[in-house]
Amino acid sequence: MFAVLKTGGKQYKVQAGDVLRVELIAAVAGEKVQFNEILMVGGDTLTVGAPTVEGAAVVAEVIDTIKADKVITYHKRRRKHSSQRTRGHRQQLTLLRVTEVLASGAAASGVKEAVGTASARRSVHGTAAPEAAPAKPKRAKKAAEAQE
Repeated sequence: MFAVLKTGGKQYKVQAGDVLRVELIAAVAGEKVQFNEILMVGGDTLTVGAPTVEGAAVVAEVIDTIKADKVITYHKRRRKHSSQRTRGHRQQLTLLRVTEVLASGAAASGVKEAVGTASARRSVHGTAAPEAAPAKPKRAKKAAEAQE
């Protein structure tokens, strides 16, 4: 049985035992996560969702959080400016092993949903969530003077 799932803006065709590299999700190594955005389930019968298949899910185990290969960007202004800039970037990824494909009964599985969030990125980098800025006090004194 196979499924086509959507996560991180990409679509993956998976079956039990596959190893995936997906965009960073909020989970640590050893946890089980469940993908609920299933676009198609195949096997004996083919089920295509409109847009998703109701009740279908893919359960996967998180192996590790890794970094992708380095991507280098180079900008050069050729004419009057004679300047250049080189930047590098390594995307954060989560390595997963698919354990099972559920054609129905996703709600009763009891596995937490896979969510890729900014808080997941903060947990990998070890920084705290930004605190809300305190509300600015209203200028009652100036408003009272203006009314007089």
